[in-house]
Amino acid sequence: MVSSKLLTRLLSFIAVMLLSHASLSIAAAQNPQRSPSDTVREFYKTMREKRFREAFAMSIYKPAIEPLRPQEFEDLRPDFEKMAAAIPEKVDIKGEQISGDAATVFVKVKDEENKEQAEPVTLIRIDGNWIVGDKENQAIVKKAGKDFFFNARIDTHHDEVQAMLLRISLAQLVYSQQHAGKFGDLPALILAGLIPKALEATESTGYRFRIMLPANAKTWSAAAEPAQYGRTGRLSFFMDASGVRSGDVAGKPLRPSKLKK
Repeated sequence: MVSSKLLTRLLSFIAVMLLSHASLSIAAAQNPQRSPSDTVREFYKTMREKRFREAFAMSIYKPAIEPLRPQEFEDLRPDFEKMAAAIPEKVDIKGEQISGDAATVFVKVKDEENKEQAEPVTLIRIDGNWIVGDKENQAIVKKAGKDFFFNARIDTHHDEVQAMLLRISLAQLVYSQQHAGKFGDLPALILAGLIPKALEATESTGYRFRIMLPANAKTWSAAAEPAQYGRTGRLSFFMDASGVRSGDVAGKPLRPSKLKK
């Protein structure tokens, strides 16, 4: 015969086990594992809602977002908001392919001619959960840590500055044809609608742009330096009739002796 004490302990043990099982079941119901398609939908939705930390936690960029201090996060917010603005309000999934711990989800997007096409989004499975991204880039993000987003921003700014300087060159050509061979300074080119007004500030470009003219305005040169060296850019740029040059001079204007094609 089972003693009353032993029976009480047994019943208590069973009650604890049942309670634990119920808790696990509830937790599983509240946190179901997402499919690759569900992960992509939720990632885009969270990005559009500007819940950037939550969104990047569903991707390979988690090691880059988690260590950011509040001020560093705010410095990067304009870049994140640009990403969010590019995401359509409705994300249509056309299908998915799964191969082991890798998957591809096909998202319906419109190209420059407004034609629909399927854009592939790659995912990998980590600890049973799907995250946006691939293993190759995951390794790059892990290595860079919180510097990843700043490095990506800097690379983007470098490309954009080079493109903008070439645009200034074309603007000067048009301006000189309209002004008897004379070139224009930055305000003049902006007023003529040949370059964007955003170049007067640094918020969108991360760079300070300058155009230098002699008194007769028959020649010109242009320069651009990072607004925050190491945060918005590393290279300083200089352009004249011979082309665009750049160099790392700690954010200072590029001198002729430092010019490098």
